[in-house]
Amino acid sequence: MDSYLSVQQRSCRKLRGHTQNTSTIDLHQHSVAMTLLLTVLGAVLCSFSVSAQVVPQADFNIQGMAGKWYLIGFATNAQWFVNRKADMKMGTAMLTPTADGDLDMSYASLSSDGSCWRMKNLAKQTNVPGKLTYTSDRWGSVNDMSMVDVKYDEYALTHTIKTKGSDPTVVTKLYGRGVELSADLLERFRQFSLGTGVLPENIAFLPKNAECPAA
Repeated sequence: MDSYLSVQQRSCRKLRGHTQNTSTIDLHQHSVAMTLLLTVLGAVLCSFSVSAQVVPQADFNIQGMAGKWYLIGFATNAQWFVNRKADMKMGTAMLTPTADGDLDMSYASLSSDGSCWRMKNLAKQTNVPGKLTYTSDRWGSVNDMSMVDVKYDEYALTHTIKTKGSDPTVVTKLYGRGVELSADLLERFRQFSLGTGVLPENIAFLPKNAECPAA
């Protein structure tokens, strides 16, 4: 797992642990409010200091991404996710490489009322294999996405920096070719997300869900 976690990322883990230990040992010196503030600030600073160091998988093959993927893991400190994560369920992504080397991405998730929430974007290749960028048609955010760890017939771990105005956020996702992945892969995703500054409570493994009908 640490093969794609930098020294800075591992330092961020220690920073979060140090902050939490301080709140336990030195309660007489640190208020709960100050401890929470330091934890949040540390996570934010870590997330953006390590994001620039995330390296895509070597010898990335965009053609190998073609087909259906299930969104199994989702992690971010973004407030919209914190508000909605309890209601989120597994959805499906259909990825189609284009002749120009870009990636057409369609996502669908079945809502509890039977309606389908759909999203579609075209991720453009950059000069770094495994790094793509797109502007969300729905939200207007600029997304810089890295394919961090991929086994094309099993799983894909992605890291995205979403920027809208002056408010960037880090999002990590874990996709599977099937609806289940091994406990080892789930833990690798959790550790990677922690390494990018995502708080433990903001790492979610989405419950299985029925699929939307074809659009």
